[in-house]
Amino acid sequence: MPAIDVGRVCIKMAGRDMGGKCVIIDIVDDTNVLVSGDGVRRRKVNIAHLELLTDMVEVKKGASDADVAKALQKLDKDKSGK
Repeated sequence: MPAIDVGRVCIKMAGRDMGGKCVIIDIVDDTNVLVSGDGVRRRKVNIAHLELLTDMVEVKKGASDADVAKALQKLDKDKSGK
C-alpha cells in the first residue's frame, strides 16, 4: 500500500466526487486528509474513501486548487509521453 503523503495521487471511491482524481494536500489526522483535484472539490475526506495510487506530484502542503490542477496536467502529459 502506498504511503499517505502530501502529493500522493488518489481516486475518490465514495461520495459525490466518486471516481475523480485528486491529490492529498494536507494530512489532518490519522484517518482524514485534505484533497483537491480534477472533478473533486477541495475537502476533508476519510482515507478509507480513497484509492491511493503509486503516482506522486510536486505540491506544497496546502497547495491551491490551481497548483493541484497544473500538477495533475503535468503528470498526465508525462505519462502520455508528449
